[in-house]
Amino acid sequence: ASGLDPHISPQAAYLQLDRIAKARHFNAEQKQKLYAIIQQQIEKPWFFLLGESRVNVLLLNLKVDEMDLHKQ
Repeated sequence: ASGLDPHISPQAAYLQLDRIAKARHFNAEQKQKLYAIIQQQIEKPWFFLLGESRVNVLLLNLKVDEMDLHKQ
């Protein structure tokens, strides 16, 4: 809630998928790759029971930026 936590839930990441794809002018194939990147970036709970699954926003953005660079 402070805005300092670099993690969001996988559901929150998927909710933003369309907005990100539109902002970056991704086609359908690139949107599928974006979905796959989100799936790859999901971190499981520690020791499979502490906490919840999460996505590190910084790492996700770096991967998406990398994908964006390769589309040119």
